[in-house]
Amino acid sequence: MAEEKQEIDPSHGPVEPSQGGQTGSGDSPRHHQEKVGIVTSAKMQKTIVVEVFRRVQHPVYKRIVTKRSKFMVHDEHKKAHEGDMVRIVESRPLSKNKRWTLKEVLREATTGV
Repeated sequence: MAEEKQEIDPSHGPVEPSQGGQTGSGDSPRHHQEKVGIVTSAKMQKTIVVEVFRRVQHPVYKRIVTKRSKFMVHDEHKKAHEGDMVRIVESRPLSKNKRWTLKEVLREATTGV
């Protein structure tokens, strides 16, 4: 009986040679991108639309320009309402346009009444 050699990865312990140096069990935490934005629509079931603003320098004119992006976000428990400031986190594709999940509501919208 021939013994297989095990590669030793100092950060994750022994690794089988067939795994190619990566653990398939998901032991290492994945880094998911997070963004903060304002809820612009909460009319759908379990879905909100979040608008994220970012300020970048124009490549030619060197002026600071505000760019915006809209994200469809999964809101399982309908915690967010229109005008709230929320933190969203990247997730697996949930539908054709939904790739983000609501993490927390940072600030609730103030009512003008």
